[in-house]
Amino acid sequence: MLILNLNIGKLKLKNPVIVASGTFGYGEEFKDFFNLRRIGAIVTKTITLEPRQGNPPPRITETPCGLLNSIGLANDGYENFLKDKLPYLRRLGLPLIVSVSAEEKKEFKEIVRRLDRLEEVDAIELNISCPNIKDIRAKKEDFKLISQDPRATYEVVNSLRPLTKKTLIVKLSPNVSDIIEIAKSAQSSGADAISLVNTFYGMSLDINTRKPRLANLIGGLSGPAIRPLALAAVYRVASKVKIPVIGMGGIMNAADALEFIIAGASAVSIGTANFINPRSALEVLEGIKKYLRKNKIKNINRIIGSIRTR
Repeated sequence: MLILNLNIGKLKLKNPVIVASGTFGYGEEFKDFFNLRRIGAIVTKTITLEPRQGNPPPRITETPCGLLNSIGLANDGYENFLKDKLPYLRRLGLPLIVSVSAEEKKEFKEIVRRLDRLEEVDAIELNISCPNIKDIRAKKEDFKLISQDPRATYEVVNSLRPLTKKTLIVKLSPNVSDIIEIAKSAQSSGADAISLVNTFYGMSLDINTRKPRLANLIGGLSGPAIRPLALAAVYRVASKVKIPVIGMGGIMNAADALEFIIAGASAVSIGTANFINPRSALEVLEGIKKYLRKNKIKNINRIIGSIRTR
Protein backbone atom coordinates (compact mmCIF):
# COMPACT_ATOMS: atom_id res chain seq x y z
CA MET A 1 0.00 0.00 0.00
CA LEU A 2 1.08 3.56 -0.73
CA ILE A 3 1.64 5.93 2.16
CA LEU A 4 0.46 9.38 1.10
CA ASN A 5 -0.48 10.94 4.42
CA LEU A 6 1.50 13.77 5.97
CA ASN A 7 1.20 16.50 8.57
CA ILE A 8 1.35 20.27 8.08
CA GLY A 9 1.62 21.49 11.64
CA LYS A 10 -1.41 19.98 13.38
CA LEU A 11 -3.18 19.61 10.05
CA LYS A 12 -3.40 15.95 9.05
CA LEU A 13 -3.66 15.29 5.31
CA LYS A 14 -4.41 11.88 3.79
CA ASN A 15 -2.58 12.97 0.64
CA PRO A 16 -0.61 16.03 -0.50
CA VAL A 17 -3.07 17.42 -3.07
CA ILE A 18 -4.83 20.63 -2.05
CA VAL A 19 -7.02 23.01 -4.08
CA ALA A 20 -5.96 26.65 -4.01
CA SER A 21 -7.86 29.62 -2.68
CA GLY A 22 -9.93 31.54 -5.20
CA THR A 23 -9.93 28.77 -7.80
CA PHE A 24 -12.25 26.18 -6.28
CA GLY A 25 -14.96 28.32 -4.77
CA TYR A 26 -16.31 26.34 -1.85
CA GLY A 27 -16.35 23.03 -3.69
CA GLU A 28 -20.00 23.17 -4.69
CA GLU A 29 -19.19 23.74 -8.36
CA PHE A 30 -16.97 20.65 -8.47
CA LYS A 31 -19.02 18.06 -6.59
CA ASP A 32 -20.52 16.64 -9.81
CA PHE A 33 -17.08 15.98 -11.32
CA PHE A 34 -15.48 13.86 -8.60
CA ASN A 35 -15.72 12.86 -4.96
CA LEU A 36 -14.18 15.83 -3.17
CA ARG A 37 -13.30 13.66 -0.18
CA ARG A 38 -10.54 12.03 -2.21
CA ILE A 39 -8.27 15.09 -2.18
CA GLY A 40 -6.13 16.21 0.76
CA ALA A 41 -7.77 19.50 1.70
CA ILE A 42 -9.65 22.50 0.40
CA VAL A 43 -8.58 26.13 0.81
CA THR A 44 -11.52 28.51 0.75
CA LYS A 45 -11.74 31.66 -1.26
CA THR A 46 -10.13 34.37 0.86
CA ILE A 47 -12.58 35.97 3.27
CA THR A 48 -12.37 39.31 5.05
CA LEU A 49 -14.11 40.48 8.20
CA GLU A 50 -16.59 42.63 6.28
CA PRO A 51 -17.99 42.05 2.76
CA ARG A 52 -15.73 43.29 0.00
CA GLN A 53 -16.94 44.26 -3.46
CA GLY A 54 -13.57 43.86 -5.13
CA ASN A 55 -12.15 45.68 -8.11
CA PRO A 56 -14.24 47.01 -11.01
CA PRO A 57 -14.57 44.86 -14.15
CA PRO A 58 -13.04 43.74 -16.36
CA ARG A 59 -10.92 41.92 -13.82
CA ILE A 60 -9.81 38.74 -15.55
CA THR A 61 -8.12 38.13 -18.91
CA GLU A 62 -6.19 35.32 -20.56
CA THR A 63 -2.57 35.65 -21.61
CA PRO A 64 -0.24 33.20 -23.39
CA CYS A 65 0.12 30.23 -21.01
CA GLY A 66 -1.46 32.15 -18.19
CA LEU A 67 -4.30 34.05 -16.60
CA LEU A 68 -4.31 37.62 -15.30
CA ASN A 69 -6.74 38.51 -12.55
CA SER A 70 -7.50 41.52 -10.45
CA ILE A 71 -10.49 40.29 -8.48
CA GLY A 72 -9.71 42.39 -5.43
CA LEU A 73 -10.65 39.76 -2.85
CA ALA A 74 -14.37 40.09 -3.57
CA ASN A 75 -16.26 38.11 -0.90
CA ASP A 76 -19.37 38.22 1.27
CA GLY A 77 -17.53 38.68 4.56
CA TYR A 78 -17.10 36.51 7.63
CA GLU A 79 -20.70 36.43 8.88
CA ASN A 80 -22.11 35.39 5.51
CA PHE A 81 -19.36 32.78 5.16
CA LEU A 82 -20.44 31.38 8.50
CA LYS A 83 -24.10 31.28 7.52
CA ASP A 84 -24.02 30.38 3.82
CA LYS A 85 -20.79 28.47 3.17
CA LEU A 86 -19.58 26.74 6.34
CA PRO A 87 -22.57 24.34 6.65
CA TYR A 88 -21.79 22.84 3.22
CA LEU A 89 -18.05 22.76 3.87
CA ARG A 90 -18.69 20.93 7.15
CA ARG A 91 -20.46 18.16 5.25
CA LEU A 92 -17.58 17.59 2.84
CA GLY A 93 -15.65 15.59 5.39
CA LEU A 94 -12.16 16.74 4.42
CA PRO A 95 -9.69 19.14 6.08
CA LEU A 96 -10.73 22.76 5.74
CA ILE A 97 -8.20 25.57 5.41
CA VAL A 98 -9.79 29.02 5.59
CA SER A 99 -7.92 31.76 3.77
CA VAL A 100 -8.20 35.20 5.39
CA SER A 101 -6.96 38.68 4.67
CA ALA A 102 -7.27 42.19 6.04
CA GLU A 103 -5.96 45.70 5.52
CA GLU A 104 -5.31 46.35 9.19
CA LYS A 105 -3.78 44.28 11.95
CA LYS A 106 -6.83 44.62 14.20
CA GLU A 107 -9.04 43.12 11.47
CA PHE A 108 -6.64 40.21 11.07
CA LYS A 109 -6.76 39.64 14.83
CA GLU A 110 -10.55 39.67 14.98
CA ILE A 111 -11.08 37.19 12.14
CA VAL A 112 -8.39 34.83 13.44
CA ARG A 113 -9.94 34.92 16.93
CA ARG A 114 -13.33 34.01 15.50
CA LEU A 115 -12.02 31.20 13.33
CA ASP A 116 -10.08 29.73 16.23
CA ARG A 117 -13.38 29.02 17.97
CA LEU A 118 -14.77 26.99 15.06
CA GLU A 119 -14.22 23.24 15.27
CA GLU A 120 -14.95 22.91 11.54
CA VAL A 121 -11.84 24.90 10.66
CA ASP A 122 -8.63 22.85 10.63
CA ALA A 123 -6.15 25.52 9.57
CA ILE A 124 -5.92 29.20 8.72
CA GLU A 125 -4.08 30.58 5.71
CA LEU A 126 -2.93 34.18 6.12
CA ASN A 127 -3.10 35.81 2.72
CA ILE A 128 -0.63 38.64 3.16
CA SER A 129 0.41 38.52 -0.48
CA CYS A 130 -2.64 39.56 -2.50
CA PRO A 131 -1.75 42.60 -4.65
CA ASN A 132 -4.78 44.39 -3.17
CA ILE A 133 -3.61 44.16 0.42
CA LYS A 134 -0.90 46.51 1.57
CA ASP A 135 1.42 47.14 4.46
CA ILE A 136 -0.58 49.83 6.28
CA ARG A 137 2.64 51.57 7.36
CA ALA A 138 3.58 52.26 3.74
CA LYS A 139 2.84 55.63 2.20
CA LYS A 140 0.57 55.72 -0.82
CA GLU A 141 3.48 56.55 -3.09
CA ASP A 142 5.53 53.73 -1.54
CA PHE A 143 2.95 50.93 -1.82
CA LYS A 144 4.03 47.48 -0.75
CA LEU A 145 2.43 44.24 0.36
CA ILE A 146 2.88 42.96 3.89
CA SER A 147 4.78 39.97 2.53
CA GLN A 148 7.17 42.24 0.65
CA ASP A 149 8.68 43.42 3.92
CA PRO A 150 10.33 40.94 6.34
CA ARG A 151 9.62 43.15 9.35
CA ALA A 152 5.94 43.66 8.46
CA THR A 153 5.60 39.92 7.84
CA TYR A 154 7.11 39.13 11.23
CA GLU A 155 4.96 41.68 13.07
CA VAL A 156 1.65 40.55 11.56
CA VAL A 157 2.26 36.81 11.95
CA ASN A 158 3.73 37.24 15.44
CA SER A 159 0.67 39.21 16.55
CA LEU A 160 -1.68 36.48 15.30
CA ARG A 161 0.19 33.40 16.48
CA PRO A 162 -0.98 33.64 20.14
CA LEU A 163 -4.61 33.94 19.02
CA THR A 164 -5.00 30.45 17.62
CA LYS A 165 -3.83 26.90 18.24
CA LYS A 166 -4.79 25.91 14.72
CA THR A 167 -2.22 25.37 12.00
CA LEU A 168 -1.15 28.77 10.68
CA ILE A 169 -0.09 28.88 7.02
CA VAL A 170 1.44 32.07 5.61
CA LYS A 171 0.97 32.72 1.90
CA LEU A 172 3.86 34.67 0.40
CA SER A 173 4.31 36.85 -2.66
CA PRO A 174 7.01 36.06 -5.25
CA ASN A 175 7.30 39.77 -6.04
CA VAL A 176 10.26 40.34 -3.74
CA SER A 177 14.02 40.59 -4.05
CA ASP A 178 14.74 37.87 -1.46
CA ILE A 179 12.00 35.29 -0.91
CA ILE A 180 14.18 33.40 1.60
CA GLU A 181 14.40 36.38 3.93
CA ILE A 182 10.60 36.76 3.95
CA ALA A 183 10.09 33.03 4.50
CA LYS A 184 12.48 33.04 7.45
CA SER A 185 10.57 35.96 8.97
CA ALA A 186 7.33 33.98 8.68
CA GLN A 187 8.98 30.95 10.28
CA SER A 188 10.53 32.86 13.17
CA SER A 189 7.24 34.62 13.92
CA GLY A 190 5.40 31.34 14.46
CA ALA A 191 4.12 30.12 11.09
CA ASP A 192 3.52 26.37 10.90
CA ALA A 193 3.91 26.31 7.13
CA ILE A 194 4.57 28.53 4.14
CA SER A 195 2.42 28.63 1.02
CA LEU A 196 4.08 29.86 -2.15
CA VAL A 197 3.88 31.32 -4.59
CA ASN A 198 1.04 33.74 -5.02
CA THR A 199 0.69 35.45 -8.40
CA PHE A 200 3.31 37.54 -10.18
CA TYR A 201 2.55 41.11 -11.21
CA GLY A 202 1.43 41.24 -14.82
CA MET A 203 -0.22 43.47 -17.40
CA SER A 204 -1.92 43.10 -20.78
CA LEU A 205 -2.85 45.81 -23.30
CA ASP A 206 -5.29 45.95 -26.20
CA ILE A 207 -3.23 47.50 -29.00
CA ASN A 208 -6.34 48.62 -30.89
CA THR A 209 -7.77 50.67 -28.03
CA ARG A 210 -4.40 51.14 -26.33
CA LYS A 211 -6.13 50.39 -23.05
CA PRO A 212 -5.28 47.82 -20.37
CA ARG A 213 -7.42 44.69 -20.47
CA LEU A 214 -7.90 44.94 -16.70
CA ALA A 215 -9.70 47.91 -15.18
CA ASN A 216 -7.17 47.83 -12.35
CA LEU A 217 -4.34 48.09 -14.93
CA ILE A 218 -2.10 45.51 -13.29
CA GLY A 219 -3.13 42.09 -12.02
CA GLY A 220 -1.75 38.79 -10.79
CA LEU A 221 -0.39 36.31 -13.32
CA SER A 222 -0.97 32.59 -12.72
CA GLY A 223 -0.88 29.45 -14.83
CA PRO A 224 1.85 27.47 -16.63
CA ALA A 225 3.78 30.64 -17.52
CA ILE A 226 4.91 31.08 -13.90
CA ARG A 227 5.69 27.43 -13.09
CA PRO A 228 9.51 27.55 -13.51
CA LEU A 229 9.65 30.72 -11.40
CA ALA A 230 7.42 29.23 -8.72
CA LEU A 231 9.41 26.00 -8.69
CA ALA A 232 12.65 27.90 -8.14
CA ALA A 233 11.11 29.82 -5.25
CA VAL A 234 9.86 26.61 -3.62
CA TYR A 235 13.27 24.96 -3.98
CA ARG A 236 15.12 27.94 -2.52
CA VAL A 237 12.75 28.33 0.45
CA ALA A 238 12.33 24.64 1.25
CA SER A 239 16.08 24.22 1.51
CA LYS A 240 16.38 27.09 4.00
CA VAL A 241 13.43 26.71 6.38
CA LYS A 242 12.46 23.92 8.77
CA ILE A 243 8.68 24.19 8.38
CA PRO A 244 6.70 22.59 5.54
CA VAL A 245 6.23 24.38 2.23
CA ILE A 246 3.05 24.10 0.19
CA GLY A 247 4.03 24.61 -3.43
CA MET A 248 1.87 26.14 -6.14
CA GLY A 249 2.14 28.05 -9.37
CA GLY A 250 1.09 26.67 -12.73
CA ILE A 251 0.64 23.04 -11.69
CA MET A 252 -1.46 21.49 -14.45
CA ASN A 253 -0.79 17.76 -14.08
CA ALA A 254 0.91 15.13 -11.94
CA ALA A 255 4.34 15.67 -13.51
CA ASP A 256 4.20 19.35 -12.57
CA ALA A 257 3.15 18.48 -9.02
CA LEU A 258 5.96 15.95 -8.67
CA GLU A 259 8.51 18.58 -9.70
CA PHE A 260 7.40 20.72 -6.74
CA ILE A 261 7.49 17.78 -4.33
CA ILE A 262 10.95 16.70 -5.47
CA ALA A 263 12.08 20.33 -5.13
CA GLY A 264 10.99 20.30 -1.48
CA ALA A 265 7.25 20.95 -1.25
CA SER A 266 5.46 18.78 1.31
CA ALA A 267 2.14 19.38 -0.43
CA VAL A 268 0.96 20.98 -3.66
CA SER A 269 -1.94 23.29 -4.37
CA ILE A 270 -3.86 23.22 -7.64
CA GLY A 271 -5.17 26.59 -8.84
CA THR A 272 -5.62 27.83 -12.40
CA ALA A 273 -5.90 24.27 -13.71
CA ASN A 274 -9.31 24.02 -12.01
CA PHE A 275 -10.72 26.58 -14.45
CA ILE A 276 -9.68 24.43 -17.41
CA ASN A 277 -10.34 20.95 -16.06
CA PRO A 278 -12.58 20.52 -12.99
CA ARG A 279 -11.02 17.10 -12.38
CA SER A 280 -7.47 18.44 -12.26
CA ALA A 281 -6.89 17.85 -8.55
CA LEU A 282 -8.07 14.25 -8.73
CA GLU A 283 -6.02 13.56 -11.87
CA VAL A 284 -2.94 15.00 -10.19
CA LEU A 285 -3.48 12.70 -7.22
CA GLU A 286 -3.95 9.62 -9.41
CA GLY A 287 -0.87 10.56 -11.42
CA ILE A 288 1.24 10.83 -8.27
CA LYS A 289 0.08 7.37 -7.20
CA LYS A 290 0.95 5.95 -10.61
CA TYR A 291 4.44 7.49 -10.43
CA LEU A 292 5.08 6.04 -6.98
CA ARG A 293 3.96 2.57 -8.05
CA LYS A 294 6.02 2.70 -11.23
CA ASN A 295 9.14 3.66 -9.28
CA LYS A 296 8.38 1.24 -6.41
CA ILE A 297 8.21 4.03 -3.85
CA LYS A 298 5.83 3.20 -1.01
CA ASN A 299 6.01 6.43 0.97
CA ILE A 300 5.66 9.83 -0.65
CA ASN A 301 7.79 11.37 2.10
CA ARG A 302 10.78 9.63 0.50
CA ILE A 303 10.69 11.95 -2.50
CA ILE A 304 10.00 15.25 -0.74
CA GLY A 305 13.12 17.34 -1.37
CA SER A 306 14.85 14.44 -3.12
CA ILE A 307 16.26 16.62 -5.90
CA ARG A 308 19.62 15.43 -7.24
CA THR A 309 21.80 18.43 -7.92
CA ARG A 310 24.63 16.45 -9.50
